[in-house]
Amino acid sequence: MIRRLWSLVRRPEARTLAIWIAVVGAPWFFLSIAEEVGEGETDKVDRILLLALRTPGLPSDPIGPRWFEEAMRDITALGGFTLLTITTVVAVLLLIFHDRRREALIFGATVILAQISSELLKMLYDRPRPSLVTHGGIVYSQSFPSGHSALAAATFFTLATVLASVETKTRTKAVIFGLAILFVVTVGVSRVYLGVHWPTDVLGGWALGASWALVAWVVLGLTRPRRTG
Repeated sequence: MIRRLWSLVRRPEARTLAIWIAVVGAPWFFLSIAEEVGEGETDKVDRILLLALRTPGLPSDPIGPRWFEEAMRDITALGGFTLLTITTVVAVLLLIFHDRRREALIFGATVILAQISSELLKMLYDRPRPSLVTHGGIVYSQSFPSGHSALAAATFFTLATVLASVETKTRTKAVIFGLAILFVVTVGVSRVYLGVHWPTDVLGGWALGASWALVAWVVLGLTRPRRTG
């Protein structure tokens, strides 16, 4: 029974269907969250989750010791504009040096488009930052979607896809994607922990960034040179 199911999953039509479900599902998930946020349906849950990460009766004090709070600030920097820009530039240059210009172009373009779309959507939805807790970091823009979460998802997931495409060992691919997931999740959680984003801002950011990463994955597959022989 298991072998039959596995043989069905491995069929080209099954993989094609799965790809399109993922490509359509991520943007649909983002739009669903955005609609709920716009209607104020998520306000109660956002408040509960945000306050759950604060000391009871002290909204200015995140739970945990001081060293943990400082560690979360370090983690949130992984999704910051400066670090992700450096990561992108270095990765693009390394890909070019290794004659992977197609991958370099797709990766760089994906990160740029994710950044632009994040800023445009922030202005479109114009959601205020959380005001019931003290911010643990400096903020400059609107709240939805989380730019750190979106850029981290787009950058790390796309980079993982590019690296996995040139890697032959399954275990190595698993480690690459595992690290990408770890970075993306911890960056998003840190934004809520520091009180600079609502939980649904992070969910929206993840959905947006994952959407761009999925587009990059599809483009990489469609533009892959055919083997001759």
